[in-house]
Amino acid sequence: MRKKQKVLKILIPKGRLFPAISRLLKEIGLFQEISEQSYLPPCSDSQIAAKLMKPQNIPELVDIGSYDAGFTGLDWIIEKKAKVEEILDLGFNPVRIVAATPKKNSLSSLQSRKIMVASEYENIARSYLKNRGFNYYFIKTFGATEAFPPDDADLIVDNTATGKTLKEHGLKILDIIMHSSTRLIINPTVKNDSWKKEKLDELVMLIKSVLNARERVILEMNVETPRLEELVRILPCMRAPTVAPLFNGTGYAVKVAVKKEEASRLIPLLKKMGATDILEYELRKVII
Repeated sequence: MRKKQKVLKILIPKGRLFPAISRLLKEIGLFQEISEQSYLPPCSDSQIAAKLMKPQNIPELVDIGSYDAGFTGLDWIIEKKAKVEEILDLGFNPVRIVAATPKKNSLSSLQSRKIMVASEYENIARSYLKNRGFNYYFIKTFGATEAFPPDDADLIVDNTATGKTLKEHGLKILDIIMHSSTRLIINPTVKNDSWKKEKLDELVMLIKSVLNARERVILEMNVETPRLEELVRILPCMRAPTVAPLFNGTGYAVKVAVKKEEASRLIPLLKKMGATDILEYELRKVII
């Protein structure tokens, strides 16, 4: 009887988290193409099986062990009270979870009466409302929470990246409850399976390599021999610059990986110090 092939099962979020995650997974080579319309995208690695789900469902599905790992927001991990382990904070799609109310309302006026509160985040909202001492009636929403005030809610608990949508609906932020971004989570039992742990470690290494590469560029230049040591001393690098003699023996080729924000400062300085033929180019993966 043929032995069943082992697979690492992962969940990919639909919606606003999808573009950043799909781009990342394409850059590490896990997919050639991936679309939100395909719930079971074919992976280039036959030992990984992926499925697209709403980010709200991912923490629970990973918690109960239906899947080994998944990408979702910290807000939904906390909201669902999921017993999962966070492996990486990818920093994608940063948002604030806030309490917001029509501009005419004050904290004291809201606390002086029973209010109507609307939110997708029932657990986060109820915890906040209890800590603030509100007397309230709660309405569970399923999107478009900002449309509830002022007629159908006195206060909402919602996520916002810039606050622009809240302002457009005549709302002000009363409190910032928490900050959230996209995380890679796993079911803790994955670490007890040596094969799955190794596969997960490989996936994490590739993700980190892409994230590191996004932060850096390669600078390459030529420099005459008398100027080499002075120029190398000012170069920031991950370990040490690569230095190789030029074919005609008149100088050296120098190559170094630097943070993107340093490149624009360094290039004019390197030119002043005698560097020539300066090149800057992007990286795809950086494994430290």
